[in-house]
Amino acid sequence: MHPNPSFRTQDRDRILAFARGRGFGTLAVAEDGKPPLMSHVPFVIEAEGALYVDMHLVRSNPILPLLEDQQPARLAVSGPDSYISPDWYGAADQVPTWNYVAVHLIGRLERQPQDSLRDVIDRQTAAFETRLYPKKPWTADKMDGSALDRMMRMIVPVRLWIDELDGTWKLGQNKPDGARVAAANEAENAAIGAETALLAQWMRDV
Repeated sequence: MHPNPSFRTQDRDRILAFARGRGFGTLAVAEDGKPPLMSHVPFVIEAEGALYVDMHLVRSNPILPLLEDQQPARLAVSGPDSYISPDWYGAADQVPTWNYVAVHLIGRLERQPQDSLRDVIDRQTAAFETRLYPKKPWTADKMDGSALDRMMRMIVPVRLWIDELDGTWKLGQNKPDGARVAAANEAENAAIGAETALLAQWMRDV
C-alpha cells in the first residue's frame, strides 16, 4: 500500500464497506521459497463489522493443498483508477501519477466443511443478485438438484479470517484543493478506464 499517510486515513468500517461493496478481489497465498499463488475470486462479507470473508475455490486450485491448517493470505480489492496528467492540475512543476483506491484484507485462510458450501453460495448469490433490482433474483433452487450437486462437487468453501486491514485512497489529497478538483474534472472528461467518473467524484469529495 502507498506509504504516504495522507492517502491512508480511512478507518476500519470504511475499508470493510469498500471491500463488501466490490465483492471481487485477488487472493494471494505464498509457499516458502516459491512465487505467490494468486486467484481472482468473488467473495462475501456478510454482516456489518464482520471479521471474516467467505468465498469458494475450484477443487483444482493449487491454493487448496496449502490449507491443511490456517494459511497466511492476503485479499487485494481494487477500486476505480486512472492516469493523472500533470497538465490537468493547472499548476507548474507537476509530474504524472496514477490515482486509485485499493484495500488489503490480511489474515488466515482456512478450508471450510463441504456441507457449508450451499450456504456460502446462497449468500454470495443473494448479495450480487440484489444489485440487479428490479430483476427477480436468481436462486440455486431454480436448478435441477442433481445438476446443482454436480456443480457443487467441483468447488470448495474457504474463509479468510481477517487479522489486519489496510487501505489506500490516493485521490490527490497532497495537492491544493483547486488543483485536485481541476484534475478530477479533466480525468472525467478524458474517460480513461471504466470507472473514471467515480474516481473523479471521489477526488472532488475527499
